[in-house]
Amino acid sequence: MQSVESSDQIWQDSVIETIVNFTKAADGDFEHIGKLANVVNDSYSLDKIIDFLSSTPQGKQAFQKRPRVGDVDLQKLHSLPANTFGYAYAQHMLENNLQPLQPGLVENDYQFFSAHITETHDMWHIVTGSNTNVLGEIQLEAFYVSQLYATRFWLALLTKNLLKAVVYDIELSTKYMDAIAQGWIMAKQAKPLFGMEWNLLWETPLDDVRTSLNIILPDS
Repeated sequence: MQSVESSDQIWQDSVIETIVNFTKAADGDFEHIGKLANVVNDSYSLDKIIDFLSSTPQGKQAFQKRPRVGDVDLQKLHSLPANTFGYAYAQHMLENNLQPLQPGLVENDYQFFSAHITETHDMWHIVTGSNTNVLGEIQLEAFYVSQLYATRFWLALLTKNLLKAVVYDIELSTKYMDAIAQGWIMAKQAKPLFGMEWNLLWETPLDDVRTSLNIILPDS
């Protein structure tokens, strides 16, 4: 039987190896994203995240009700007034040739957390004004790290991007650090986003959604 120390060392080596391999891969490689999630999302870390998120009334209610986004008709949302959250979301999805993600069955808090973050990811993009380019993703990753507590996954994604700059293009480091700082500060100022029922806000003006969440965009 392996000792605890030996088991921990194996896990640590696996995390490092996965991040290094991810660094070598092309940006947006979903296979490596999945491998990273599998390695770093251990039950202890997830318990800490769930406890943290449940400390707010919104988060606690989310784990009790487990609300889902459901089917999303992008064309219908795109017909809403251009100032609405729904239109902005649909425009973002259509512009980037994306389809709403709909994770499968949710039977426990772990699965709900994963499903909720997955299916609302692009909605967080919209309210935080984070682009889908590398800098926008880094900004949103820093936002996640701040709002979701001990998120090894999002911190590992930031690590991967910084390591890419170190190895392949150090000139990008200032832009990357600016994006991290902007996402982190924006998240600290904002109200919690986890547990929001975004599908109830489609017809609400995007500016009103941001104001209600105290989202202060970096350019502001």
